[in-house]
Amino acid sequence: MKYIVCEKPHEFLLKQKPVPQRKPGESLLKIKKIGVCGTDIHAYGGTQPYFSYPRILGHELAAEYIEGEAKGFKHGDKLTFIPYFHCGECQACRNGLTNCCAKMQVFGVHIDGGMAEYVCISDTYLLNGEGLDYDELALVEPLAIAAHGVRRAGVTQKDTVLVMGAGPIGLGLIQFAMLAGARVIAMDSNEYRVNFCREELHAEAFLSLPETYVTETLAVLTNGDMPTVIFDATGNRNVMNAAFNYMAQGGRFVLVGLQKGELTFSHPDFHKRESTLMSSRNATKEDFDYVIKSLKSGSIAPKKYITHRGAFDTLTENFDKWIDPKNNAIKIIIDLE
Repeated sequence: MKYIVCEKPHEFLLKQKPVPQRKPGESLLKIKKIGVCGTDIHAYGGTQPYFSYPRILGHELAAEYIEGEAKGFKHGDKLTFIPYFHCGECQACRNGLTNCCAKMQVFGVHIDGGMAEYVCISDTYLLNGEGLDYDELALVEPLAIAAHGVRRAGVTQKDTVLVMGAGPIGLGLIQFAMLAGARVIAMDSNEYRVNFCREELHAEAFLSLPETYVTETLAVLTNGDMPTVIFDATGNRNVMNAAFNYMAQGGRFVLVGLQKGELTFSHPDFHKRESTLMSSRNATKEDFDYVIKSLKSGSIAPKKYITHRGAFDTLTENFDKWIDPKNNAIKIIIDLE
């Protein structure tokens, strides 16, 4: 079978190896669609934490069930799976926090992932497609990350939410925060994405400029009030640091994006607001189930996120072009069908 490995930063190689042999409790899957996410882009660029090379990337996956003994699955079924493999024994797992297992192995990050024609996956993590198509199934994982963040923040109809960064995760945060009844404002440095938020999601959105402009714009939009919940979906340290100044009294700041460095903020300013700072990592099965239910009901329609597509065999030569900011890609789908 063919597979693609990130040999080192800025180098993808298309290679061949035998189709994997499944072990007891595993199923053989044929990969149909691969979503390119920020983690993949950062890994390719050499800026992804928790990472070593060489690595087969890919964890936003839609697949066909080929062979195995998983209950409820048969050959030809469409499916996806939870790509966060947890130990089941650490304190986090014992407390139901499988998304932040102390021995977490994320498919395509800590271990080789799904940029391949076939993979073997433990039956524990398989999710039935329930009538969804392969495009929708490839979007389930990033949407689960967004759903988890919104659930973790406890967003309600009383909240004004600021989503910083209108990539796929940010768009998911917008949609799930709106489903929770909140007023949602998005900001991004890319004019195309700001317009996408307005036109496709019907959310308030503005183009982020210097920090003082952001503060003034928020004050105007909210009639002097500030956001009660802020989500970072940029992974940009400067954006994260600046956001501490945007919070309302008693506000919650949720770090969904990830970067390598330290955060710096004024403790007195943070303290006087009685602010809450939290991270949101990965997602749980509860979040995946909620996403699939939302897709089936039509309460979210994320296929419009897909702006670019490419063939698997052309990834090595076209990846730089696909991720070039000038192309205004929101979600890139790699096609193996």
